[in-house]
Amino acid sequence: MDILSLIWPFFFPILGAVFALIHIHLRHYGREKMPEIFLIWQLAAGLGLSLFYAGLGHLLMADQVAESIGWPTGSPFQREVGMWDLSLGIVGILCLRFRNEGFWTATIIGAGIFLFGAGLGHVYEMVVNGNFSPNNAGTVMYMDLLYPLFLAGLLIFYHVKKNRAA
Repeated sequence: MDILSLIWPFFFPILGAVFALIHIHLRHYGREKMPEIFLIWQLAAGLGLSLFYAGLGHLLMADQVAESIGWPTGSPFQREVGMWDLSLGIVGILCLRFRNEGFWTATIIGAGIFLFGAGLGHVYEMVVNGNFSPNNAGTVMYMDLLYPLFLAGLLIFYHVKKNRAA
């Protein structure tokens, strides 16, 4: 497994944290706005940009992506996964525009079900089919399983902080 396979799944969540810190700094926000700003940027960059990027990969470099996951090449299923990733990525990015808790919650639930299910699929492929390809058994699997929980935790933290301030 090469180093890029290990670290690329963290790129967009880290980018989201960097964008949040820049946003907070430029707007001179205090601690009370930090949970909201971190959540928005994790939804837009950590989730949105990463799924948008994954969708482009499944659509434009389908065979290369399939090989990295241990899937057979030439499958039309790649288009479906690519379009799903692309659409959820756009929804994540739209969290920058639609700043309401219902939209954020729906985004986290929809993406979370997909990502967690994909993570379970990776585990299944490892256990049943011995698929230890870098983008099946590597960091992608852990991100698929844990990142939705992280986002849900951020959302809950945001709600708790907001309710205490009210």
